[in-house]
Amino acid sequence: MDVLELTGVEKRFGERTVLKNLSLSVPEGAIYGFIGENGAGKTTTMKIILGLLAADDGEVRICGEKVVYGQTRTNRFVGYLPDVPEFYGYLTPKEYLALCGGLAGISQNALRPRAEELLSLVGLTSAANRHISGFSRGMKQRLGIAQALIHRPKLLICDEPTSALDPTGRKDIIDILRAIRSETTVLFSTHILPDIERVCDQIGLLHDGKLILSGRLEEVRAMHTKSGFVVEFAEESETVSFLSVYPGGEADTTSRLIYPTATRADMIEAMKLLGDMRLCPLKIEQREPSLESLFMEASVE
Repeated sequence: MDVLELTGVEKRFGERTVLKNLSLSVPEGAIYGFIGENGAGKTTTMKIILGLLAADDGEVRICGEKVVYGQTRTNRFVGYLPDVPEFYGYLTPKEYLALCGGLAGISQNALRPRAEELLSLVGLTSAANRHISGFSRGMKQRLGIAQALIHRPKLLICDEPTSALDPTGRKDIIDILRAIRSETTVLFSTHILPDIERVCDQIGLLHDGKLILSGRLEEVRAMHTKSGFVVEFAEESETVSFLSVYPGGEADTTSRLIYPTATRADMIEAMKLLGDMRLCPLKIEQREPSLESLFMEASVE
């Protein structure tokens, strides 16, 4: 079942078209990495999903129900963490979650154990009675996830949740997203590619308002074969000899060559040449394409 479906969504601001026939689907239980450089249209897409912005064409469905601009009915399925969450600084996390839970219609009997469960999940149990005004950016992001999950949503939307955090804070958020994947589906918007590789199983790459790559991460990698290969020799003389007849390699060390844009067919050709030259490398292996290399490759196609 697809928790989220976008079909032919378009959005224009004046003469500028921000989203161009955008279609994507997010299956239940996935952590979907919604990738794109700043200005690609990610935040506009999320505002349309939340019913806060009207699409000029196309439709959005959440759990099979159509999203209607200006109405919030479908948002009962959704938890949302903006890139810069705002809080009432004079409240404590316990008080803030009680407020959010009350607004969501959660009974008082169910609210207290749910709040305690979430504060434990995001690592804020020891800070449950501190004023939020004294929290770090990372602590506020974690509290933001807790409030977004208070009503047990089917879909959690995170807009650039790690963009302003240090490496430790980013790791904390990634670990939390991993921990909740059995509870909710996640749409994780970011331009930080290593974070996507660490936690997401599906991706959609938005470029200039169009979805130019989508699917399971391993499938997307398999479709784009310009991953290159590495060949490593025992002696520097062997490296020099091979490079002289098979140019294009970059010397990583005196005995290791990287062919960064080579295809699988290029690697097979190199192996045949090694045999003809009676050279036996210590290692020859195809490199797994990074998300950054896929991004760059797809963006110029």
